[in-house]
Amino acid sequence: MYKLAFFVPLEDAEAVKEAVFVTGAGRIGDYEACCFETRGTGQFRPLDGASPHIGQVGDLEKVEEVKVEMVCEDALIHDAVEALRAAHPYEEPAFDVWKLETF
Repeated sequence: MYKLAFFVPLEDAEAVKEAVFVTGAGRIGDYEACCFETRGTGQFRPLDGASPHIGQVGDLEKVEEVKVEMVCEDALIHDAVEALRAAHPYEEPAFDVWKLETF
């Protein structure tokens, strides 16, 4: 089992979550579409060569974002990350993947 966490602009969160859930991520026992969300502010400065979804090259941008965390079965994690990348509005979405232990 893995834990997948990603950061996404508030207005895009539902679409990105749904794309990842379709892969089977976010299932816990007899429940699906399970996740936890934390709101916060992301910041970035696009560099030359970037095509930012939000903001302008060279300008520091601050965006209200959501951190979404969910579990994902081993066999599904690659598809879940691929779906995340495809649905996310940013060129380079920020995400983490952790291998979980069972106790």
